[in-house]
Amino acid sequence: MPPASAPSAANGIAGPPAPNGTAQTAPYLLAGAPTFDTTVTKFRERYNSHNPTLPIGEFHALGGPSEPANLTRAASKINETLYASTALEKGSGKIKTLQLTYLPVEGSTGKAARATAITYMAALLREFKPTISVEQSTGRVLDLLNRGHGSRFFQQQCGALRYVVADNGDKGLTLAVEPVKLALAEP
Repeated sequence: MPPASAPSAANGIAGPPAPNGTAQTAPYLLAGAPTFDTTVTKFRERYNSHNPTLPIGEFHALGGPSEPANLTRAASKINETLYASTALEKGSGKIKTLQLTYLPVEGSTGKAARATAITYMAALLREFKPTISVEQSTGRVLDLLNRGHGSRFFQQQCGALRYVVADNGDKGLTLAVEPVKLALAEP
């Protein structure tokens, strides 16, 4: 479990755990959303093997009285300004949403912390779309963050993926990657 002093996710945006366990699971998560065909353990192993200089540690389950019965939330502290979090389907443990939340800091370390967050976010995108380059994934992250700037949440679908940016200003910036249900076109 992350330390009790971990910052809370403001206004219910999923991210680092609230000390009192009251943070809400991603409010933008669509009802009946599908899952990725992987568990958080398998994802983390694959991600860490592809990104040895950008590791994500073990996820720890979070709980609270307002948790939906069909979901489990889990989080992993990457550093003082960056957290990975997820909502998992109970029973199968498959991922419904995978998020990185950056907690902005002021001063001389702010620029480096933001650059690290963007690097992690770009690596996360490449895990779900491995054919894009580092430059392309970084560009996509910057575009998403710019388009979602100041929004409670901004979403963009790209094929079978849904990208969500939740901007809470100085309380945190979250980028989520989620699967979407694809429907066959009617003739």
